[in-house]
Amino acid sequence: IDDVLELCDRQLMVFSIIWSDGLSKCWRLSSIKIKLFSVNAVIKKSICDDLLNKILEQSPYFFEQLVVDLLVSMGYGGNIEDAGKATKKSGDEGIDGLIKEDKLGLDTIYIQAKRYKKDNLVGRPTIQQFIGALQLKGARKGILITTSDFTKEAIEAVSYSTTVSIVLINGYKLVDLMYEHNIGVGVEKV
Repeated sequence: IDDVLELCDRQLMVFSIIWSDGLSKCWRLSSIKIKLFSVNAVIKKSICDDLLNKILEQSPYFFEQLVVDLLVSMGYGGNIEDAGKATKKSGDEGIDGLIKEDKLGLDTIYIQAKRYKKDNLVGRPTIQQFIGALQLKGARKGILITTSDFTKEAIEAVSYSTTVSIVLINGYKLVDLMYEHNIGVGVEKV
């Protein structure tokens, strides 16, 4: 973060030089936009890395509720009160949460949330268990979200399923969605 702040300070100095030098104003302004975009990307990556680390410090149940809250903030279930819920802590039969697909609740999407350390990848057996849990519920749609990532075999297992549609979201995509939908982060004007 200190490097980013130092870069921002340098950008502000260059910006003040631009206004005193009208001839190179346009070129330097576009250069500033590119540099500020790069600074924003560095800041976003730092925030997302911190967010993922904070999630890993929380309980598995907290993570399950976080996933439901994220999906509701993304528009699933609309604004109805029972748009989504985390299931009970144990004995959930492989389903960690439920979310209505739309405001009318025409279909339910089943959620599996795996709060794994970054080096503990979700493999094919976990995908197969989730597919089985979905089939037992008569479900057609599921989302498996992890704080880590998926093995190649896990990704292939999802593509082979003909009875259910499953979306996989890894840790990086998770925190990117949280950042985009202001879950766990926020903008503050100073």
